[in-house]
Amino acid sequence: MNNLTLKQMRYFEALARHGHFGRAADVCAISQPALSMQIKDLEGSLGTALFERGARSVRLTSFGMEFARRVRDILRGVDELADLARASQDRLVGRLRMGVIPTVAPYLLPSLIADLSRNYPDLDLHLRETMTQNLLNEIAEGRLDTAIVALPVSEPSLSEVALFSETFILVRPASDANKPVPNRETLRELRLLLLEEGHCFRDQALSFCNLPSTQPRELLDGSSLTTLVQMVSAGIGVTLIPQMAVPVETRSARVSLARFAAPEPERTIGMIWRKTSPFALQLGQIAEVVRQSAETLRAQSL
Repeated sequence: MNNLTLKQMRYFEALARHGHFGRAADVCAISQPALSMQIKDLEGSLGTALFERGARSVRLTSFGMEFARRVRDILRGVDELADLARASQDRLVGRLRMGVIPTVAPYLLPSLIADLSRNYPDLDLHLRETMTQNLLNEIAEGRLDTAIVALPVSEPSLSEVALFSETFILVRPASDANKPVPNRETLRELRLLLLEEGHCFRDQALSFCNLPSTQPRELLDGSSLTTLVQMVSAGIGVTLIPQMAVPVETRSARVSLARFAAPEPERTIGMIWRKTSPFALQLGQIAEVVRQSAETLRAQSL
């Protein structure tokens, strides 16, 4: 037991997360045999198996599950010690792991990356695009420092900073350009195309239409806003997209755009991070850069 090392714990955590020796070895930048040997040595030190090994994957034993929970706490604590030293500097330097939801990332990131590079030339930005629940999990586990998401997330352990609000725009086939704009009641009667389950924007659209998220749907749900807009262009139905996405998603599509009568549906986008993060002050400064990038982008889309 005295021979446990941080290196072994990081290798173990990677294998526990990916469930596959090859993928874990790639993440750890070592060979698969070397990873296998380190895990074998770790199990030898503990005197018990951590994984059940199958032909194509591995899974944690019951002891391995509890061990993984403790190891993640230890690794998060070690990382936070290093972060504490970095946070003592006036400006944020080094690695920043930022997550972004898919309905924001393609539209905001190009300008945001440029702005962050200009304001923080020593910042090593690592970006992760995935759905909100994954981002929340990865922040809680210490694998992300911050994330740009739709608010509120209502997690007591997280700080939330609202950055900007944007309206939802109705996208219809080009042939519908002169038709009256539907209200939320008549919109429910149309063939409304939505993102697949797991996207917060789907839930926001359903909420505007006062439709339950569990209602069975016969139409194909899309995996991206691009897919939804192209389906509308083909005459399959109508959809909603955030204002930020309009210039990118509709520039080559045969669609018409319309705004709803007040009060327009909208969402609030913000940044979140752990309340215990030593970077709280610096992340607040980063949030201001995100806000300015979004404001510039919004002005260009009007």
